[in-house]
Amino acid sequence: MLAVHLEKGRVELTEQPLPRVPKGFARIRLLNAGICSTDLELQRGYYGFSGTPGHEFVGEVTEAEDASWIGKRVAGEINLACGKCEWCARDLGRHCPNRTVLGIVKHPGAFREFLTLPVVNLHPIPAALSNDQAVFIEPVAAACEILDQVKLVAGTPVALLGDGKLGLLIAQVLQAHGARVHLFGRHKEKMKLVEREGITAETIGKSLPERAYSLVVDATGSAEGLRSAIDMCEPRGKVVMKSTVHGLVQIDTAPAIVNEITLIGSRCGRFQPAMRMLVSGKVRVDSLISERFPLDRASEGFARAATKGVLKVLLTAPDRDAR
Repeated sequence: MLAVHLEKGRVELTEQPLPRVPKGFARIRLLNAGICSTDLELQRGYYGFSGTPGHEFVGEVTEAEDASWIGKRVAGEINLACGKCEWCARDLGRHCPNRTVLGIVKHPGAFREFLTLPVVNLHPIPAALSNDQAVFIEPVAAACEILDQVKLVAGTPVALLGDGKLGLLIAQVLQAHGARVHLFGRHKEKMKLVEREGITAETIGKSLPERAYSLVVDATGSAEGLRSAIDMCEPRGKVVMKSTVHGLVQIDTAPAIVNEITLIGSRCGRFQPAMRMLVSGKVRVDSLISERFPLDRASEGFARAATKGVLKVLLTAPDRDAR
């Protein structure tokens, strides 16, 4: 099978044997996968990564101990927990200290023709969702995680920094749950994609409002974003940090301390709320897809995904006959 390999910034294709299927796992044939900002950070050296990346995917189960899974379209939660520790007992396997993470930590990712995941990680895709839409289940779940971490009262003004792929999803999720989202970004055309949902969008200028919002979400993917978010937050407000950035982020902690601001790290979320949001149409993703490439053109896909202004780039199953 074909697999993408990242190492020292290079995106290469390799031929690999089909992955074995341990007890409790399923083998999944890739249908579609999305290149996200974390994948681009891995290419830049985040986590000292080398291997096969990719964690946003939809695929078809081709082998599993429980035959009822075979042939089903699935998405998969990316954290492979041990199932035995205190965190797993508390249903917090996403924080299991012994976990591996699909395409990020010690488990080959989805950018290959066949991948493996534990069956307990899999979620059948509702028939109402296309393969393109299903790719967004994992990032929409990450957006929904904010709702599990912060009590959001209807009508609350929320400042959201960042008009990239995740930022546009977060804007829709929070707006759908009653927030009055004020999106600050640098790309008018991208922000127009969500303005129709009632979201207020504003191009970042030389200055941003200070101490103006009780809740600020940083989805800029930049070191500057967190500093700006803290400045925009009211005393005793909350800043949700959604950016993963390669390298150290230097900030002046004094404003956060003096203003008693709560900083909340936020990453993976539950899949069921994300699927409901997508099926209901409260989160619309079709316009967020910029381009698609077959897996055997992954290097072009990565280059395109890293291009300024580009949103989601999909990798699709390769045409074996063409090869």
